Amino acid sequence: MRQPLRYPWLDFDVDDVLAPAIAVRVDVTETRAEVSQHWHRKGQLVFALGGGVTCRVPSGLWMVPPHCGVWVPSRMQHSNIATANARIFFVYIEPGAAELPDRCCTLSISPLLRELIIELSDCAPDDARCAFLGSVLLAELPDMPVQQLHLPLSSEPHLRRIAEALANDPADRSTLAEWASRVALSQSSLARLVVKETGLSFGRWRQQLHLIVAIRELASGASVQRVSGDLGYESVTAFITMFKKALGKPPAQYLSSIARNGGSAFVA
Repeated sequence: MRQPLRYPWLDFDVDDVLAPAIAVRVDVTETRAEVSQHWHRKGQLVFALGGGVTCRVPSGLWMVPPHCGVWVPSRMQHSNIATANARIFFVYIEPGAAELPDRCCTLSISPLLRELIIELSDCAPDDARCAFLGSVLLAELPDMPVQQLHLPLSSEPHLRRIAEALANDPADRSTLAEWASRVALSQSSLARLVVKETGLSFGRWRQQLHLIVAIRELASGASVQRVSGDLGYESVTAFITMFKKALGKPPAQYLSSIARNGGSAFVA
């Protein structure tokens, strides 16, 4: 069950604040929390210090594991789902205040940026200290490496139906032929459609979803055994093999390297 994500303010619209950069901290309790689809005049960086966050935008599903951030450009529709016990920071940036991508993307967050975001969340937008911290943050953020952990989504009705079904039940191991039958397409037509719309084969596309779910759940404290079972793998070994082949390291080492290197462990 998901609860609405509660912000630490009442009757406060971040878009009314003219400061080039402001930050807000949100702590999630024991239950998963969600911010439904919305948009801001400002661009938004979603940063997770603990736990994980998943951002959904029209073109894809983006994972925010610990020590990384997802950049959502100004006026882009998006929603956020946070794991239980997540520690999240939202950084709101005035359009044009920094040279940032015009598309949604995952960014590594360096130790310096991490501390800047934390400090920025502790000061008022009209504080001189806020202005200084914001200026340093805006100078550093454009230099952060862009990472590639996301699931391409499509507005095409057949693929949208499959994506929603797999997101609700990642353990579904139905074959391409079985999915084709469910959405009234031939197997070859569905295979071509997935490649055309996402740039990935069906198997690779589903594996990317599994990686997103796995990192989110592992970051929130779930065991490898539980995650492998929840994703429908026959054994823990099979899950670890898939994870290592895709990301270069087994789950424990991967998450440890993210924490140690400030989010720079991702591979395309």
